Amino acid sequence: MSKFDILWENIGRRDEESFKLTFEEIEKIAGIPIDHSFLTYKRELVSFGYEVKKISMKDKTVEFKKVEGNGLQ
Repeated sequence: MSKFDILWENIGRRDEESFKLTFEEIEKIAGIPIDHSFLTYKRELVSFGYEVKKISMKDKTVEFKKVEGNGLQ
């Protein structure tokens, strides 16, 4: 269990092929501030059917993409 499990579960329930969340939205869902550890923990997301496609520090957004053949589906 990681500190981002709530976020991963929320993302895993989505049906979109890809979508973006702002850092602020991620922090609200996760209940914790996003920090450098997000880069390490993001690998866990694949088991929920998604991956991090792009992180924009300029726009403060994270783009997620569905991974076919993986996850809890």
